[in-house]
Amino acid sequence: MLKATTIHQQYEQARKDNIRILIIGAGVAGITAAQMLRRDGQHPVLIERNKDEGHPGYMLALMPMVDQALEDLGVREHYRQNSIPLNRYGFHAHTGRMLRIDSMSSILDRYGDYRGIARGKLIETLTSTGCNVSFNTTVTGLDESSGGTTVTFDSAGETCQLEFDLVIIADGIHSTTRNLVLGGSKVDVVDTKWGGWVVWAPEDIHMDLGEELWGAGFFLGIYPVKGELGVFLGGSRVDTKVGPNAFVEDIRRKLTSTSPRLDSTLKAITSDPEPYYWSLKDCRTPTWAIGRTVLLGDAAAGFLPTAGIGAGMAMESAWVLTRILRHAQRDTVVSLLQAYEKAQRPRVEAAQNTSRRLAGLMFHRSRPLAVLRDVMMRIVSVETAIKPIQKLLANQPNPDHVAKDALKRM
Repeated sequence: MLKATTIHQQYEQARKDNIRILIIGAGVAGITAAQMLRRDGQHPVLIERNKDEGHPGYMLALMPMVDQALEDLGVREHYRQNSIPLNRYGFHAHTGRMLRIDSMSSILDRYGDYRGIARGKLIETLTSTGCNVSFNTTVTGLDESSGGTTVTFDSAGETCQLEFDLVIIADGIHSTTRNLVLGGSKVDVVDTKWGGWVVWAPEDIHMDLGEELWGAGFFLGIYPVKGELGVFLGGSRVDTKVGPNAFVEDIRRKLTSTSPRLDSTLKAITSDPEPYYWSLKDCRTPTWAIGRTVLLGDAAAGFLPTAGIGAGMAMESAWVLTRILRHAQRDTVVSLLQAYEKAQRPRVEAAQNTSRRLAGLMFHRSRPLAVLRDVMMRIVSVETAIKPIQKLLANQPNPDHVAKDALKRM
């Protein structure tokens, strides 16, 4: 569980380490990195801008690239208890009719686990041994010198300055700290101009089956987690301005075939008093490693949800980074951060490219294009769509090799 503590209490421990580390952002990437470092005997300072844990979030589908991090953290069994296997993927035509059901287990089981989990349950899993964090704390200044980085904080209204040897920025796709180090460097953003509502629906008897309906002007995704179904219903932001009730009513008029699950999930959208609206954008930064500072997770590369891989890549990146840092001393931090970016950035951006390509395929308002897409999907399995991700899974990173090679070159 997350345990609120002051930044000064955390720093008392961190300043005794051979490398004083700050992690900004207590999301999936930041918590994974903090817990990995703590498992290795370090005492990183973890801060979070929110005043408390906030909304736990919604559903995640995690591919096997997270397995090694879970194993190293000693929480693999806890994870399996809090999640469910996603064995099948169902694809609906734009009219609602089920076109095909593919076996995800036959595609991914050779690499490891593919499971559905609520974000809150994942955080609970990652912090099951306890996780100190300073809430209501933001960074307002970063001043790097040869001796380290002086960081200025606003913590619960109090201003203070502390010195670190390494700063990990993991405060999400809308990172404010990122601007302090990138300055005027442009962040590449893909705006799909779509958005939609995320809600929970009751579980049913098909909890190993994830489903998607790529409609003409709308998208419906149904993703099981333990005890619930995560639902996303989206469309062009121009069209969704009418609100969830009117948008669902329009979809029902377009469907010529339905099912109890489709009906239940559409009702969940309209019955939720405050469904969360998600504008579908991503981001890609021009560089990750800047001196003694490094961007991690969505702060480095924020994903569209179309391939269901963003959280998994964030956890993998946190694992790779912290494994590399096992080899670090104060005078080698800069070189090792550069080596981390060189090794991990191509993997993350390859996965991000897959998400972007799928978005281009999914998000259309044209009915003729939807018909053509249905024809294609009758003969093409989901395995074809995620082939690039399979390549990543088949070629796991070797952070120890990356670190040792970088140190040899110094």
